[in-house]
Amino acid sequence: MTLNISGLTPGIEAASSLDAELGKLDLAGRLKLVASLGGRAVFTTSLGIEDQVITAAIGTHCPEIEVATLETGMLFKETVDLIGETEARYGIEIERFYPDDADVDAYIAQYGKFGFYESVEARHACCGVRKLKPLARALSGAMFWITGLRRGQSGNRATTPFAEFDAERGLIKINPLADWDIDQIRAHVKADAIPYNPMHDRGYPSIGCEPCTRAIRPGEPERAGRWWWENDEKRECGLHVPEASALPAETAGA
Repeated sequence: MTLNISGLTPGIEAASSLDAELGKLDLAGRLKLVASLGGRAVFTTSLGIEDQVITAAIGTHCPEIEVATLETGMLFKETVDLIGETEARYGIEIERFYPDDADVDAYIAQYGKFGFYESVEARHACCGVRKLKPLARALSGAMFWITGLRRGQSGNRATTPFAEFDAERGLIKINPLADWDIDQIRAHVKADAIPYNPMHDRGYPSIGCEPCTRAIRPGEPERAGRWWWENDEKRECGLHVPEASALPAETAGA
């Protein structure tokens, strides 16, 4: 395998070539390939079950890949506890990125602490402060952004590639579990005794901030419990599906 995009500016052509190569490999091979290309690679984990699979593979095979998480200040206790447990298990550091206090104060002054329940605009603004701006700091200087996106998570993500060019952030996004389904994820976690959030066993397949996440009902899609009070079935926070037009100017594109 001779793929080498080290030193090149990330773009559509490089992402397309990498996507084709990643599709031929298993999870460990996909991560090793990215790590071998020379650019800074950052995996951002939400501590969800698929992200735990990636973290375990990084700790076992590719410790040079950085692992970061967005500690929004509104996470479930179970999620926060899992950070330390995962670090101890795999001997890695998960760097926490927090929202800026001034941004949080400004949000509360304008919308109220729980204003995100009142409008989509206010919810996007909260995600901008607590997630998008910290994400921008986590990815500063990175060539590769590794995520836990899977095609089976939602209709919005059904065509997720293994590698894609993120023009907004000027990097290549790597989705090494794009073709894994939830049964494969669960089987892998069980076989390797990977630590995971116990809330997954209580009807929470997708876990975000505590005020914005509920358990799903039988037959609902995996992400139905996220921002459950909104009617749009394609609702996202803007991390992976751009919603810049709905974000206030100071947070759009952060």
